[in-house]
Amino acid sequence: MSESLTVFEVMESRGVKRRDFLKFCGATAALLGLPAGGMNAIAQALETKPRLPVIWHEFQSCTCCSESFIRSGAPLASDVVLNTISLDYSEVLMAAAGEQAEKAREDSIKKNKGKYILCVEGAIPTKDDGIYCMIAGHKAKDILRESAKDAYAIIAWGNCASFGCIQAAKPNPTGATVVTEILKDMNKPIINVPGCPPVAEVMTALVTHILTFEKIPALDEYLRPKAFYSHRIHDKCYRRPFYDAGMFVEEWDDEGARNGWCLYKMGCKGPITYNACAVVKHNFGTSFPIQSGHGCFACSEPAFWDTPLYDHIPGLAGPGAGNADTIGVVATVAAAAGAVGHYAVSAAKKSSKKEKVEKKVQEKK
Repeated sequence: MSESLTVFEVMESRGVKRRDFLKFCGATAALLGLPAGGMNAIAQALETKPRLPVIWHEFQSCTCCSESFIRSGAPLASDVVLNTISLDYSEVLMAAAGEQAEKAREDSIKKNKGKYILCVEGAIPTKDDGIYCMIAGHKAKDILRESAKDAYAIIAWGNCASFGCIQAAKPNPTGATVVTEILKDMNKPIINVPGCPPVAEVMTALVTHILTFEKIPALDEYLRPKAFYSHRIHDKCYRRPFYDAGMFVEEWDDEGARNGWCLYKMGCKGPITYNACAVVKHNFGTSFPIQSGHGCFACSEPAFWDTPLYDHIPGLAGPGAGNADTIGVVATVAAAAGAVGHYAVSAAKKSSKKEKVEKKVQEKK
């Protein structure tokens, strides 16, 4: 297949109808939160630009980011891998192995200098000169630097690559380090997409954004895309009304757990976690941890593995969320005050109405 074909031409050659192509563009625009005209911008880009070359490395990880990526539902991962990008190297998804695989990486770097995206999954060990993760006889940190040198941008997939995750948890025996630390002297644009794993659609939408607009999206202080990491899970969680009403799960499988009450007292970190889980969800939009009855671990935040996973930490809720240890009392008092106030107003209205009726009766007499 000709390298000069545009993304749409590649999709069309594989039997994708224009209506389905526009659905793909619309779904991606909605996911990115683009304003009116966003779908047209994506469609125009995919109709005029060739596929985006991607090199995907996997170092100290459990492969959950790759597993999440291939389960993207809108857009489908198959559409992204086969049509939107040119996945030139991936230890998990490529058919080649051994010398052929390494040659594919080297050829892509030379041919697409300054144009390819480097995706990194997993932390990078540095202790004992980085010998704890080696591929084809080369250390992970050396492979990363070699692949990053001529990349247009680097995407750190998952908490391992972004913040260290379990590999960097205390006592961190391999000296696991994050992508930004290894490449800090290269002055390369780096995007962190943390999560364990990240939401699949977030991953596919980010790649499409770079292809469409030829720039990285707006990032927060942790280099996370604001389109997906600007809201706390607590603010979008369907259990939030129970929090505000002071209705909490106190023990696993108690009445509150069975009725879907707030999991904050069971160690849920939703009030301090910024992610798109509560809106986009995982596995084709099926669910996310809180919906399955488990509290949030804050897997998109730094050092989450060293934070007590199930311990309730009073005052953790953050600004504007209130204190879970007193909010129930406040809610009860407020409800009682509201009931008394409502009764007083109703009584006053009834009294006023009665006086008017009696006045009219007297006038008729």
